[in-house]
Amino acid sequence: MHPNKKIKPNKRTEGDINYTPARQAWLDHAIDESTKVLLEKDARYFFHQALSSPCLDVLKNCEGPYIENLSGKKYLDFHGNNVHQLGFSHPKLVQRLTEQLQSLTFSTRRYTNETAINFAEKLASLLPSDLNRTLMTPNGSAAIGIALKLARAVTGKFKVVSFWDSFHGASLDAISVGGESVFREHMGPMMPGVERIPPPVTYRGIYENNESKCLEYLEYVFAKEGDIGAFLAETVRNTDVQVPSKAFWKEARKLCDRYGVLLILDEIPIALGRTGKMFAFEHYNIEPDILCLGKGLGGGIFPQAAIVARDSYNKFSDISLGHYTHEKSPLGAAAALTTLEIIEEEGLLSKVKKDKDFMYQEMNRLQAKHDIIGDVRGLGLLWGIELVKNHTTKKKAIHEAEKVMYECLKNGLSFKVSAGNVLQLAPALTISEDKLKEAIQIVDNSLTSLNL
Repeated sequence: MHPNKKIKPNKRTEGDINYTPARQAWLDHAIDESTKVLLEKDARYFFHQALSSPCLDVLKNCEGPYIENLSGKKYLDFHGNNVHQLGFSHPKLVQRLTEQLQSLTFSTRRYTNETAINFAEKLASLLPSDLNRTLMTPNGSAAIGIALKLARAVTGKFKVVSFWDSFHGASLDAISVGGESVFREHMGPMMPGVERIPPPVTYRGIYENNESKCLEYLEYVFAKEGDIGAFLAETVRNTDVQVPSKAFWKEARKLCDRYGVLLILDEIPIALGRTGKMFAFEHYNIEPDILCLGKGLGGGIFPQAAIVARDSYNKFSDISLGHYTHEKSPLGAAAALTTLEIIEEEGLLSKVKKDKDFMYQEMNRLQAKHDIIGDVRGLGLLWGIELVKNHTTKKKAIHEAEKVMYECLKNGLSFKVSAGNVLQLAPALTISEDKLKEAIQIVDNSLTSLNL
């Protein structure tokens, strides 16, 4: 595909832009010849797809807050595919997985293992009330699929409400309930019964400065459809970082109860300390009926996801809700259990709360300094910087956001641009304050360079 292929504005949803002059300039000037050879081979043998390929660079190592390329250049990784809560290659996790590899490496179906049991028990101990029943699966998309199947079985209703612009995974059922059009293009008929509503975004859009209108819309759909079985949403939206108010989630929970709708919270990218709580819903003093976890659950090394649901839903032993080959993986369970232990042992939740105060101050400082910043928002160590051409019209500064991204890459900071104009900053939770300061300075300098 031609490197200068135009990207439709509505396709600029999540991740990096693959085909632009800026990317070509990066490949021409920032990549050495031996790396270019490998990138060409990568482009030759892997399928090209939006948001992930062709690739930017070739990695040889990842450790702590860094990824490192073949020539030894290090990037502070504020992207990490949301798996790097512990940083990369955490030594305790590497040791535990090595030990597990030297004992039980696989658990055949209809057999269990102590590591998986210990993980499920630990996870239940961290969750409120009767959220005690777990199913494990290798990836987040599958966790969403299990949650949707369980909701149908519990309620006897197949319809689900979700938000436009939401991301819940890349499998066919997950894109059916997701709200990003780039994932649905060329895919034909989607899963029936999905009702999407605009998300509670208040910086722009139809709910501007009036979040309660989203609740009115949600109740309207619940009442008019009458047979909604589930409401699926990210507690805090990850990609372009949208943080609903406490009032929003309290009322949404009440609406679900009033209309007999199960609340499925997708915390695949944002749980496990990212927001300063083990689970993001804890900020809102609510409970989901089904919780989806993944990404960082495997500690950034092993692919592992899970759903957790109420004890009372454990009544479908005659159907297969999550019939996956690695459904009680000893390696996945070891990774997940160790991840939970490390978060507790290293006091990462209290650390992230402290880091949040620093990030809040720095984000507001940048906004005051750079007129191109229209909005900053975040929680814990998940932050979004929205760039706009005009504060009144809020026209997205798409090309400027891409320039900032590549300037940051040149100076050793990696992150993704979401919604076309939002710089999403999500570092390892183990990152030092000095490294946070270094990263923010790189962003600051890159924003300044727009005016040079």
